Amino acid sequence: MLQVNVIREQREKVLEGLKKRYLKDAEELVDKVIETDKVRRETQQQVDLLKAKSNTDSKKIGELMKSGRADEAQSLRAAVAADKDQIKNLEGTLEEAEKNLQQFLYKIPNVPAEKVPAGRGADDNLNVYEHGTVPTLHADAQPHWELIKKYDIIDFDLGNKIAGAGFPVYKGKGAKLQRALINFFLDEAEKAGYKEIQPPIVVNEASGYGTGQLPDKEGQMYFIGEDGLYMIPTAEVPITNLYRDVILSDDELPVKNTGYTPCFRREAGSWGAHVRGLNRLHQFDKVELVQICKAEDSYETLEVMTNHVQSLLEKLELPYRKLLLCGGDMGFNSAMTYDLEVFSAAQQRWLEVSSVSNFETFQANRLKLRNKNKEGKTQLLHTLNGSALALPRIVAAILENNQTPEGVRIPKVLVPYTRFDLIS
Repeated sequence: MLQVNVIREQREKVLEGLKKRYLKDAEELVDKVIETDKVRRETQQQVDLLKAKSNTDSKKIGELMKSGRADEAQSLRAAVAADKDQIKNLEGTLEEAEKNLQQFLYKIPNVPAEKVPAGRGADDNLNVYEHGTVPTLHADAQPHWELIKKYDIIDFDLGNKIAGAGFPVYKGKGAKLQRALINFFLDEAEKAGYKEIQPPIVVNEASGYGTGQLPDKEGQMYFIGEDGLYMIPTAEVPITNLYRDVILSDDELPVKNTGYTPCFRREAGSWGAHVRGLNRLHQFDKVELVQICKAEDSYETLEVMTNHVQSLLEKLELPYRKLLLCGGDMGFNSAMTYDLEVFSAAQQRWLEVSSVSNFETFQANRLKLRNKNKEGKTQLLHTLNGSALALPRIVAAILENNQTPEGVRIPKVLVPYTRFDLIS
């Protein structure tokens, strides 16, 4: 959530940044925030003045009574009573203004960083780096949804039987490959200085608002109505919310957390080859990275986090590319995002496997997540997160890119985890 004072004091700069997102009602929303905030501040000022006057007059009533001036005291009592009625009415106006202001703020996305290109969608993203060679497959090569049947390692029909579409069952070497990837990703994160967290996989409404999934993404999350809980779309949500309403000292920064969780996405998208098999699921596994740092360090941190994800892809021997997302393709909360995509040789297409984002103060403002430095100054911190990595499309690419007539070769770095080097 953008800070009100930033919108008020830097209106033109905010609007110029939001142009990169092609947000149609940006100016209208920004002006509603400014107008509503003006009402809020003016009403608060009136309330404060009337309360101060009422307190002063209440003390005078006692003095008048002591000095025998009962008539004057009675007149002043009537004035105090009228002031209290006015205060009550103004407090109602203030409550309504604060409520409206919050709702307007919730509708405004983060302002893209200066480096972010303008654009409406994926076609406007910048390809900033590519690594690796696309493998040449043998004549009988198959997409992963055929390979998983051939080797009986993932079963969508069984998942559909016990849960529904988009909930696969991993079996045998398929289950072992999943576990191997999770442990590999967590071990690599630990080597990079991240502290492992095992958070709940459900969150309450306050947590959803804290990291920006609510109020605009209810339709994408599974909701447990009886308990008022949401199944998490990513470990970012519970891990970042560990620091809601927290003030961190300089000595506690940067915060570096990692966590593995299953993730749940209610809206799994349209049908077709591009979302077939493991390409898009309702439930999937992911290892997440979360960092919290000072504003002056956050863009260097974004590069370091992205480099870490790139190193994972290189160790898995997967060809990949790094995209800088344009304003129109970025997430609502993000100020700048890199996407990492691996090339799937059997599908002949790029598959997104990670997004690494800097949210600047957008989440921290909602979370009231601050830093108090050694001089006693308090300021909002910057939050960042990245997938390292999401498993389904990684598994799809490993299966497709490493298939041979003898079976699917396991990347060397995973063999100590799987304890086998071929799925056959």
